[in-house]
Amino acid sequence: MSSIDEIRDTRIKKLKLLKEKGINPYPAQSKREISLADAILNFDKLVHPAQKGTLEEGNLKWIAGRIMSIRGQGAIIFITLYDGTGSFQGLLKKDVLGEEKLNFWNEVADIGDFVELYGTFFQTNRGEKTLEARDWRMLSKSLRPMPEKWHGLVDIEERFRKRYLDILMNPELKELFKKKAKFWDATRNFLNKEGFLEVETPTIEITTGGAEARPFKTHHNDFDLDVYMRISVGELWQKRLLAAGFERVFEIGRAYRNEGSSPEHTQEFTNLEFYAGFMDYKQGMDFTERMIKEVAKQTFGTLVFETHGEKIDLSSKWERMTYADTIKKITGVDVLETTAKEMMKKLDELKVKYEGDNMERLMDSLWKYCRKQITGPAWLIDVPKLVSPLSKAKPENPLLTERVQLLLAGAEMTNGFSELNDPIDQNERFEIQKKLIEAGDQEAMMPDDEFVEMLEYGMPPAFGFAYGDRLFAFLVDKPLRETQLFPLMKPKQE
Repeated sequence: MSSIDEIRDTRIKKLKLLKEKGINPYPAQSKREISLADAILNFDKLVHPAQKGTLEEGNLKWIAGRIMSIRGQGAIIFITLYDGTGSFQGLLKKDVLGEEKLNFWNEVADIGDFVELYGTFFQTNRGEKTLEARDWRMLSKSLRPMPEKWHGLVDIEERFRKRYLDILMNPELKELFKKKAKFWDATRNFLNKEGFLEVETPTIEITTGGAEARPFKTHHNDFDLDVYMRISVGELWQKRLLAAGFERVFEIGRAYRNEGSSPEHTQEFTNLEFYAGFMDYKQGMDFTERMIKEVAKQTFGTLVFETHGEKIDLSSKWERMTYADTIKKITGVDVLETTAKEMMKKLDELKVKYEGDNMERLMDSLWKYCRKQITGPAWLIDVPKLVSPLSKAKPENPLLTERVQLLLAGAEMTNGFSELNDPIDQNERFEIQKKLIEAGDQEAMMPDDEFVEMLEYGMPPAFGFAYGDRLFAFLVDKPLRETQLFPLMKPKQE
């Protein structure tokens, strides 16, 4: 078996041969008249007129694509072309194409090349839709061999690094990304239908808001100022738009978090965030349950999913579970009454790793242990104020907030809450976050004084909500990284 370097050297010689013949191996213009999908769809209208007794020049067409296979040699060669829309068979015969053109094909053409064929359509004795070539033309000469057809790329790192080959050799993967596009289209269409305005907010911020996560930091040369890549999709900006008089707004965009990788986490991902004025969290639960069901149905054609070893039926009743009661039921700890010392003791007992010794982080670590045992679909409600710095407190119990999260197969899929619009309360919560930052908590939320100032002018009661790539990944039962077209990779070591 030849090495890749040997194959590449051979193909470079073929490239030189093309140039010596005065042929551009990478022309800008293609003569293609019809896609391969359309050739298949309209085959009966395109079929070789000679099969009906006459031959008319008008039935000659140019098709094009990448050579995926070459079969035969000598006077008759069959090839398979693929153009992204479909696959189609081509036939090159010496007595039709001509000896000179066929010999030149054999000298320079390889699997992986992009070519175009000019000829007539007919059906073989085996029923294969085929174009019989009268001419051919090189569109892009490949210098490296394609992966072996039946195995493709096996190594995970190689698959992500050469995603273009991974997708090319794996039709199911291509369909996955088509579904992902449909998922976001369905989300956008639903919100547009419900009177939301799509907006764009800054991706570079002076202070990151809207989530608790470690940001990516960079420097703005013109302002001589350190800035951050956003960790949410414009939460504090979209709320400013509610104050500006927009009743319902949303954004679908990229968010960045400088954190570890896992099957459920990546450093860059797509998220939806919307904000609806004059809607509270109870109305928001009903609204978003309807939205998620409609988006899932439009994208996948079903509401029943097998994911992470669990069967999830979105058409079933979505249970409502309270944060503190759920933790107490599973661990015996009442997080609203306990101490940091008691929580650390319980976490150690459960063999759960945790960082820091502040109540917020410990409570969150305890909850994540419990969450993994919940199949769902279920709404998590009554989340403590301590872990919800932007949520409106419950009037009947100010230790809790009007925050909701959808739980599926042991993970949080969404986040939403009645938005905090009390400037005094918001400022006090920012002060708590500030102290956490000063104590070394790198995931605490940065205070935003200008946001508090906006609240002092007045923002209507509102419900905010978010979901993203993680929800899609769970519904297709794939690690989050698998659902990204081009995951970030470390430079390849020589």
